[in-house]
Amino acid sequence: MTTLTLDMFQTAGIGVVALLLGMFLTKKISFLRRFCIPAPVSGGLILSLLALVCHSFFGIDFTFDGTLKDICMMIFFTSVGFQCNLRALKQGGRALAVFIALVAVLIILQNALSVGIAQSMGLKRILGMAAGSIPMCGGHGTAGGFSSVLEQNGLESAASVTMAAATFGLIAGSLIGGPLAEILIKKYKLAEASATPDIMVGIEASDASPEAQEEYSHSDERTFRDITKATYFLLGAMALGMCLSKLLALTGITFPTYFGSLLAAAIIRNCFESSPKTSRAMCLDKVVSLGNICLSLFLGMAMISLKLWELADLALPLCLMLFSQVLLILVFSRWLVFPLLGRDYDAAVLVSGLCGFGLGATPNAMANMSAVCYKYRYAVKPFIVVPIVGAMFVDIINTAVVTIFLNLI
Repeated sequence: MTTLTLDMFQTAGIGVVALLLGMFLTKKISFLRRFCIPAPVSGGLILSLLALVCHSFFGIDFTFDGTLKDICMMIFFTSVGFQCNLRALKQGGRALAVFIALVAVLIILQNALSVGIAQSMGLKRILGMAAGSIPMCGGHGTAGGFSSVLEQNGLESAASVTMAAATFGLIAGSLIGGPLAEILIKKYKLAEASATPDIMVGIEASDASPEAQEEYSHSDERTFRDITKATYFLLGAMALGMCLSKLLALTGITFPTYFGSLLAAAIIRNCFESSPKTSRAMCLDKVVSLGNICLSLFLGMAMISLKLWELADLALPLCLMLFSQVLLILVFSRWLVFPLLGRDYDAAVLVSGLCGFGLGATPNAMANMSAVCYKYRYAVKPFIVVPIVGAMFVDIINTAVVTIFLNLI
């Protein structure tokens, strides 16, 4: 077997190729757009398949340097921390509080289910964590972030397993959310199909942050200054986060490397929310944009690093865990979430959103809810609750629950 070693710049370059290839595929293939498959995932999967061919038929393996990948991951999760706005909680009301609690319960059940299946099949319980809430509620970003932690705990193929599970979740979450909401709406006669073509006018507006609805006209110089300030805030939060991570390590509990930075960013964000002037100084739109750029690069580099041949021995137990996760969220959404949220139209739309990011990611949730509302009518509350939970709470709750599970098993 011949091994070709690529440095961090070559790894980043191939990651960019994966991203560009994915963008091209997304533009040309409606299936990828319909299920909100991230461009670096589809493009990276193609390159991973090429690596599989090289490994299987030509005896060539590739080793990628993960330095820049880890940096991009850290920047992304730091940007997630900056999206934790405690003042926005008031807008969600009771539905938001109930939804957050339900998401926390779902995350616990996802991990308990997959760990239980792994243990019943005589496999390492850590394998169950790789098919639990890490790739399900967490998506590709959390899957990549926790893969190194799982590897340290004895799962050598962690990156391949978590990324494969996250990709499955994206598709499954988009497939089941809309149909489940449709069944509930028809069974309980919650709404009538609308023939109005502009039923979704204004859906892109963020009720959670009204300032986002205002149009701005920036000069190039002002945009440059805003990006510069956003970069400084990200780096400052990361520096503070490293200090927090060292303090957290003293507890003896295993935390992912990014958790300190995420926590530091959340603290900074809410301290600066004290006045409109300091809030604007953070340039949060640019912070989020930089985070999303780094997420795309991170996913591109993570996907090309997958060793798909490592999944062969895990195919049966992994499939069993993943289909069990789909069954879990269907039962959980239908018999617990829908009744607790009021059995009304908003509850049905929220159920479609939960299926979206409970198995995939927040964009899947938004796509599911949009599809339901296009057919019936726009629902205000779900489009406030789901983005807040998806941006502010899922990663924090998931990280906390996964950390507890890892330290218990």
